[in-house]
Amino acid sequence: MRVGILGTGVVGRSIGGKLAALGHEVTIGTRDVDALMARTETDARGNESFAEWKGKNPEVKLGTFADAADQGELVVNATDGAGSLEALHSAGEENLDGKVLIDISNPLDYSRGMPPSLIVSNTDSLGEQIQRTFPGAKVVKALNTVTAFVMVDPSLVAGSDHTIFMSGNDSQAKAQVGEVLRSFGWQHIVDLGDITTARGVEMYLPLWIRLWRTFGTPMFNIKVVQAQD
Repeated sequence: MRVGILGTGVVGRSIGGKLAALGHEVTIGTRDVDALMARTETDARGNESFAEWKGKNPEVKLGTFADAADQGELVVNATDGAGSLEALHSAGEENLDGKVLIDISNPLDYSRGMPPSLIVSNTDSLGEQIQRTFPGAKVVKALNTVTAFVMVDPSLVAGSDHTIFMSGNDSQAKAQVGEVLRSFGWQHIVDLGDITTARGVEMYLPLWIRLWRTFGTPMFNIKVVQAQD
C-alpha cells in the first residue's frame, strides 16, 4: 500500500519507519524540503535531525505535503495539532478526497507553557474540524493517546495488554485502520463511534501529560476492562 504521511517529527518518523518496515511504500511530507534537510541540529527533545534519520531510512521518500497526500492511498496526519488544518490545506483537498485519513494530532496549546491547554474541547474536536473542512476525506481518529514509540510497538507496555481507540464516521475506513493497527501489534482496539467521539480521546491528553510528569516517562497506557455478567 502507498502511504502519505504529513509531518516529519517523531510521530511521523515512527509511523513512517514502521510502515516501511512492514513493506508499504511511504512518502513523508513537509512544508519545505530543502529547509528540513539543511537542519543538522537535534530538536528540543534531543531527537536526531530529520536528515540523519532519513539517512538511516532511505526507503522512505520525502516530498511536500501535497506530494505525500497525492501519492498516498492512505494518508496519516502526524502534524502538530495547532498547524494541522493549515498542513492539510497545503496537502490539497483534491489529494484527500475519497481517502482514509488517520488523524493522530492533538489540539494542544503551549502558548502559556506547560502543561498545555486545549485549543478546542467539550463541544467540538480537532478530528471533527478536519472532517468538516475536508468532507471528502474519511477521517479516523486513532493513536493520539499514546507516545510515538508505543503507537508502532504496543508490546513495549505490558506486552500489548492495553487499549487503543478510534473514532470515525465511515465503518469501512475504520476497518482499514483497524488492519493497520493490528499490523503494528495492537490487540485491544475500541471503536468509540462516529467522529464526535474524538472529543473524548483529545480531552484525555491533559491527563496523559500529567501522568507522564508523575511517572517520569511516556511509556505507559491505559487498559479498559469491562465487567463480566
